[in-house]
Amino acid sequence: MSRSMRAVEISRPGGPEVLRLVERPIPQPGYGEILIRVDYAGVNRPDALQRAGNYAPPPTASDLPGLEVSGHVVAVGPGAQRWKAGDAVVALTPGGGYADYVVTHWGQALPVPEGLDPAAAAALCETFFTVWTNVFGRGKLKAGERFLVHGGSSGIGTTAIQLAHAFGARVFATAGSKEKCDACRALGAERAINYREEDFVAVLKGEGGADLILDMVGGDYIPRNLRALAEDGRLVQIAFLSGPTAEVNLGLPMRRRLSVTGSTLRPLSDLNKARIAQGLEASVWPLLSAGRVAPVMDSVFPLEQASKAHERMESSAHIGKIVLKVA
Repeated sequence: MSRSMRAVEISRPGGPEVLRLVERPIPQPGYGEILIRVDYAGVNRPDALQRAGNYAPPPTASDLPGLEVSGHVVAVGPGAQRWKAGDAVVALTPGGGYADYVVTHWGQALPVPEGLDPAAAAALCETFFTVWTNVFGRGKLKAGERFLVHGGSSGIGTTAIQLAHAFGARVFATAGSKEKCDACRALGAERAINYREEDFVAVLKGEGGADLILDMVGGDYIPRNLRALAEDGRLVQIAFLSGPTAEVNLGLPMRRRLSVTGSTLRPLSDLNKARIAQGLEASVWPLLSAGRVAPVMDSVFPLEQASKAHERMESSAHIGKIVLKVA
């Protein structure tokens, strides 16, 4: 095996044009880590935030972008369990996925679901880990409850719609065009709300309110989300595309017993991420293998066109996931 690899690095904070293809040394697996030869790498919003200088990687993580991959194990570090060289895996990574090789903790890798091709497999981990822990863990979504997800045509949104529907919830989603709303309904949303034409607060109030809302918008959506919740409703915040601040009357959640929580995936400990992986393998991987849920794929770009992949993502024209072909 060569000692060097191709990688896409962030040359300086800025727009998609600052991504550049370089040669880097192949990383070596440390204690509890595995080295993966990358076939495909997922492209996600946190990658763009890191590229812009607004989302620094953890101190021990690679400075390269890329939080999810599909590929094959080529080396196993001391203390790593389960995997051996040659195993086909999907994996959540702390960074470094935009490269020929990446290291990650062994507990953050999962087998490729039966019947799923490598490009679609690379689109699994970031969104499925996020949705599983926030919707079903922190959000405690139950069958029969009314669930609203904003950005229904995004990678997170398409995953959340499918999983909530598969587990028996009534699903509502917001999106910004007829095409995107149609896609949300095709995935299992009983009502897709075009936010350019309708008020999601009014729609949800007409249904009795949302029991759970998953939001990545923030800003002025925060007080509107609170108004759209049912009694004892829960708001789970996972991002702030419109900013993290808003003026909120706290009397509303007090009177109606509302709960507000949220999380970010990347800073979680290896142990916490491994526990999420175990839950997914037990409860969601069978659905993937049976074809009951699947990542929605928008487009595939070669590794050297990572900047074009970021342009596509930031245009918000995509429906579903964007991946880079590496191998």
